[in-house]
Amino acid sequence: MLIEASTARVWELVTDIGLPARFSSELQEAHWLDPTVQTVPGARFVGRNRHEAAGEWETTCVVTISEPDHRFVWVVGEPAHPSATWGFDLEHEGSGVRLRQSARLGPAPSGLTPAIAAMPDKEERIILRRLEEHRVNMQATVEGIKALAEDSLP
Repeated sequence: MLIEASTARVWELVTDIGLPARFSSELQEAHWLDPTVQTVPGARFVGRNRHEAAGEWETTCVVTISEPDHRFVWVVGEPAHPSATWGFDLEHEGSGVRLRQSARLGPAPSGLTPAIAAMPDKEERIILRRLEEHRVNMQATVEGIKALAEDSLP
């Protein structure tokens, strides 16, 4: 999504780990485990999530890539074997910034694992539904960041 704002402003927003909770139907809150160490590789934070089918849970995340004004990536769980990898990529474009959010499930087991184990014949449907939920929340987050960066959020 193209955002008409400075790269520095967009970077400030994507590295605010609590911000996506304003726009996501699943992420409820996030906070740094050590507030003095933020947005650098190795920094850790906890996210609290809620999903109608899965209930509430917390995950510990670790920042793995932090390239100011360019790329911010974190993993859920252990960096060597995460259950998911999330990130934002920023690219200067014209007078603004092209922002992309990404997510990759696996390779470690995740919240999908028990559902798939219980209904292996529905694995593809389970995964497709989950990916669609992630897509919707990521779209809402990127649109929210755009509105904040462009000062158009009420």
